[in-house]
Amino acid sequence: MASARRPNAKRNAETRPARKARRGKRLKIGVFSFTGDEGCVIVFQEMLNDHFDKWKDLVEFQYARILQERKTLKGMDVAFVEGAISNKREEKLIRKIRKNAKRVVAIGTCAIDGSPSNYRNFIDKKTMDEILPILNRFEHRKVVSPLHELVKVDAIVPGCPIMEDKFIEVLEGYLKEFKIVK
Repeated sequence: MASARRPNAKRNAETRPARKARRGKRLKIGVFSFTGDEGCVIVFQEMLNDHFDKWKDLVEFQYARILQERKTLKGMDVAFVEGAISNKREEKLIRKIRKNAKRVVAIGTCAIDGSPSNYRNFIDKKTMDEILPILNRFEHRKVVSPLHELVKVDAIVPGCPIMEDKFIEVLEGYLKEFKIVK
């Protein structure tokens, strides 16, 4: 049985560089979802169903919890980020994403202007006093913020959920900018 595994392991090791060379340079992207309804990421996943054949040799997913377990922030070309930032853990992660991505794209209304995920920013003082122990317990920030209030955002894709045509336009622009396609 061990001998049956050895040829496969050797073959896979030999073909991996060959596959990588055949595919050429790819746009290294990350897809992230923070406080929101995840509708933008669901639409993105549906777009993959429609455009997989076109994108499979152009895009490499470095971080996409919706697609794979393997993930890394280092060396990303573009990070597509959905949702507003509501807690300290998210704030730390968005800053780390910005540090590791050449471009950050806010996708969806929550990421662009905070709404409707920032509803608690507008509640009355009495209600805020009531929920404050919960906010503190889960290390929530005083306010829920759109991405641009915490990090530089290079592009936006509006909508709730996102506008597919605009997402494709932004993605194709980065494929050209990073010289993946002409």
